[in-house]
Amino acid sequence: MNQWISDYISAQKAALDSIPLDGMNRAIALLREALNADRQVFVFGNGGSAANCSHFATDLGKGASDKLGKRFRVISLNDNTAWMTALGNDYSYEDVFAGQLQNYGRPGDIALSLSVSGNSPNCVKALTWARDHGLHTIALVGKARGRMADIAEVVMTINDTHYGRVEDAQMGICHLLCYAFMENPQLAK
Repeated sequence: MNQWISDYISAQKAALDSIPLDGMNRAIALLREALNADRQVFVFGNGGSAANCSHFATDLGKGASDKLGKRFRVISLNDNTAWMTALGNDYSYEDVFAGQLQNYGRPGDIALSLSVSGNSPNCVKALTWARDHGLHTIALVGKARGRMADIAEVVMTINDTHYGRVEDAQMGICHLLCYAFMENPQLAK
């Protein structure tokens, strides 16, 4: 097991090392613009990515906002179970995020989606709707990139296909985005 553990940790470090600095800078700039213009930030994904989205919304909405004295308007579209199941039941599972964006999304807002494959149909549909309606779009994807990488304005690709490693690196990106503001409060000006 020691060799397997060592190999896993080495691969995880390589995944973290693949976080693109240019994408991080672009995402931070979009979040700064959203904060200062009082725009909404929507995050969404499936499975482990959904959990990462909820965590990110909490850290940005509370942690970063508390440090700045200015509030991020952020919500994870995964966190309204009743609405998601109504959209999934009455329309299709592909509509669970796009359906919510249709009610809330406005030009200049941000739609940030996480998917290891980059091909989650509900994320693809929501990012497409967001792009077509003037929202800024950010995709955090794995090495396969998928259709989301062709849609999003900012794409951050983790150079791995292992779900656990990519999801861990994506959470690292989410923490980096939050701590950029928590540790650099001048970004709120």
